[in-house]
Amino acid sequence: MLRRLSNIFRVPDLRNKVLFTIAIICLYQLGANLPIPGVSWSQVTLLQSKAGASGVLGFLNLFSGGALTRLAVFGLGVMPYITSSIVIQLLTTVIPKLAEWRDQGPEGQKRITQTTRYLTIGLALLQSTGLVYAFHGHDQALLGFNIDLIPKFNLWLGLFMVIIMTAGTGFVMWLAELITQRGIGQGMSLLIFANVVAGLPSGGRAVWSEGGPVKFFIILVISIALLFFIVFMDQGQRRIPVTFARRVVGRKEMGGNSTYIPLKVNQSGVIPIIFASSVLYIPVLLSNIVPWASFTNFVNSSLRPTSFFYIGSDFLLILAFTFFYVYIAFEPH
Repeated sequence: MLRRLSNIFRVPDLRNKVLFTIAIICLYQLGANLPIPGVSWSQVTLLQSKAGASGVLGFLNLFSGGALTRLAVFGLGVMPYITSSIVIQLLTTVIPKLAEWRDQGPEGQKRITQTTRYLTIGLALLQSTGLVYAFHGHDQALLGFNIDLIPKFNLWLGLFMVIIMTAGTGFVMWLAELITQRGIGQGMSLLIFANVVAGLPSGGRAVWSEGGPVKFFIILVISIALLFFIVFMDQGQRRIPVTFARRVVGRKEMGGNSTYIPLKVNQSGVIPIIFASSVLYIPVLLSNIVPWASFTNFVNSSLRPTSFFYIGSDFLLILAFTFFYVYIAFEPH
């Protein structure tokens, strides 16, 4: 294992790709830890201590590496791009033009990618507006409590924050594409992995300080066991045997080889969970925009992470999106 790792730096092309990927991830982490001017750091510390108790906020904050609760330059992270990609994939089944682009090969894929980028910027603009308003102390559904991260808020400061976060999302999208083109692996997946890993030290310290070493090691063992189980399920597949017919050419018998069609147990992966959280996030944002008191009260009371409505809605959305995504990703005909 160590010999294989050392061989990475002996191959110039592979070494350059690894170093380029590490440099991009470091640049991304710099933007994820750089708060926008006007944010109160003492309030950020208070919010981060309570963010895990909020279902929607805690999940979105996990995928941003804590940048969301810091109102950082890259606060939205990769979530707008992931949501846009899922939406475009779902729309290819109902919009003929998108289906036509999908079947056109590389040229059509370029058009789909460009459409995904435009949708990403639109979602980032909407989400950043809602977050700035929510973190100014107007949202209990997303946070579960009132808090003001922007004590000196005014219209121009709010507009500046929205522009910075939207531009940051576009920059993150570009960084991910650079990793895909010139680095190692899929850019978005690596940035998500970096975000999750970045939140592990603070989470570990919180568990150690609250529960002591015994609770810490119990959770550590359970987490490692869950990791192995998740990898096992993700790699699991049903192999359908396929045998080719034999042919006789002259005096030789050809064909008759056997192979198999691998069917993954988990065709959809984590995409339905991400999309379900994004959908539950929409009414939270709308409650900050529309002046309907009844709708706002409904969101504040029903979309709390401990409410049965939130848990049931999350379960049903994950189930529905899993069905639709598997239908799109795996076409038996």
